[in-house]
Amino acid sequence: MAKVGIVMGSDSDLPVMSKAAEMLEKFGIDYEMTVISAHRMPDIFFDYAKSAEEKGFKVIIAGAGGAAHLPGMAAAIFPMPVIGVPIHTKSLGGVDSLYSIVQMPSGIPVATVAIDGGANAGILAAKILATSDPEILNKLKDYKEELKSGVVKKKEKLEKVGFREYNK
Repeated sequence: MAKVGIVMGSDSDLPVMSKAAEMLEKFGIDYEMTVISAHRMPDIFFDYAKSAEEKGFKVIIAGAGGAAHLPGMAAAIFPMPVIGVPIHTKSLGGVDSLYSIVQMPSGIPVATVAIDGGANAGILAAKILATSDPEILNKLKDYKEELKSGVVKKKEKLEKVGFREYNK
């Protein structure tokens, strides 16, 4: 099955990036997860991005905070889709990360999800892979039905008990 690379700039990003891994597991997609700092270990990062295609990666999910160069540099080297996950920062709340990832120069696109949007990154990777994998596509369709069912249950509960009793 197609593989996804999940890379983050620091282990402090793991709570967010693990949500991408959880979604990939839900859809039965194999992945590899690692920590590589584009700034502190550029030689290792370049090796990772250059060898990703050989490893069978079809998509890379890259999470980074602050200057957030990891997703953009991955996109500059890796020829297939890169999904950037801006990580919340204490100083600017992740807006710095978001701007760093989303403002890529022409020719080097990075699909960017919301700040701390690890789960959506995993879902987006699954959707990319589903364009050529009917099994993943069917799992995505089932997931959408699960989402719908959850909202319908909440709607019915609200209508039955009213807003004052809803969260008691």
